[in-house]
Amino acid sequence: MSDSKLLDFQSKREKTIETKRRNFERVLFQDFLGAYSVIDEFGSNYPVELVDVSHDGCMIQVPWNPKNHQKFKEGNDVTLRVYFTKGSFIPVIVNIKHSKEFVDDNGNVYMRYGGEFDKTLPSFSAFEKFIEFIYKYAEFSCVDKGENRVYFL
Repeated sequence: MSDSKLLDFQSKREKTIETKRRNFERVLFQDFLGAYSVIDEFGSNYPVELVDVSHDGCMIQVPWNPKNHQKFKEGNDVTLRVYFTKGSFIPVIVNIKHSKEFVDDNGNVYMRYGGEFDKTLPSFSAFEKFIEFIYKYAEFSCVDKGENRVYFL
């Protein structure tokens, strides 16, 4: 059998896990977690939406109107408060690396920012465990089809 006809199961598995991770993140970020950022010198909190996280950084988005809003500047640090309950959060610092305008399927305009985490912040160790959970959940979670069997024992 030629190499071109061989199936790359590992690559297919990795793509499936990545798709599951992104779907889980979407539900988690939209329905369970809150994120706010301090964006001005007066310490005002501004709601942001987490779009994606990885071991090294994240993507956030904010509703965008160029006439009324100020952009996060590339190279600047942004402090995020990631809320897991109404009254408690984990602070993380993100160094903004790039930004772009994004229009969703409903025509809503956002500014999306990608950045790297400051891993020297002591609270990042807790957030890092959360990121690891997201990756492991995507790898080992199963879809409930009403079966009585338990997997991965």
